[in-house]
Amino acid sequence: MTQGEVAVHTLGPSGTNCEAAAKYWLKEQHSGKGRVILHPTLEQAVPAVLKEPTRSILLGCVVYPKLHEIVFQNLRSMALRECFMMPTHPMILAAPQQRAEIRTVLTHPAPVNLLDGRDVSIELASSNAAAAAGCAQGQSDACITTRPAAEAHGLVVIEDFGPVSMGFSIHVPYETEVLAV
Repeated sequence: MTQGEVAVHTLGPSGTNCEAAAKYWLKEQHSGKGRVILHPTLEQAVPAVLKEPTRSILLGCVVYPKLHEIVFQNLRSMALRECFMMPTHPMILAAPQQRAEIRTVLTHPAPVNLLDGRDVSIELASSNAAAAAGCAQGQSDACITTRPAAEAHGLVVIEDFGPVSMGFSIHVPYETEVLAV
């Protein structure tokens, strides 16, 4: 990293709402100086943040299923420094092709309630973008994902739930300098 560059570690792969929030935060707080580093889970991002504590932060989503564990398991090494709101990408039900019947849906645990009232088998993915990738690879009939992730994998929109007003959290190692712009 160059001088003044911030590493924002968050949930990947590309196409997640966390990635969009990280890019937004860098633009608003650091004039876009920095880079977004994507991880399979936020839990896997924590050690990377702590490895380079003076220039790294963790960006989480307030509905991430185990965010409370990340906070309380790391009380001695990092702190929740700020939260901000922004709309998510449009959340959609997508499939490789239009389907008469959807039996299995791959989804991250956070938006699983978008499937309420549907007679489907729900399988869990590590992120909305991972759900799109798995669906495109034939792991399920459909998925709950973001519009950019669905487009990246050539999925067809079955239903558009629209963007969701969402909170994102910034977790900073105690030695950090990144918020001193």
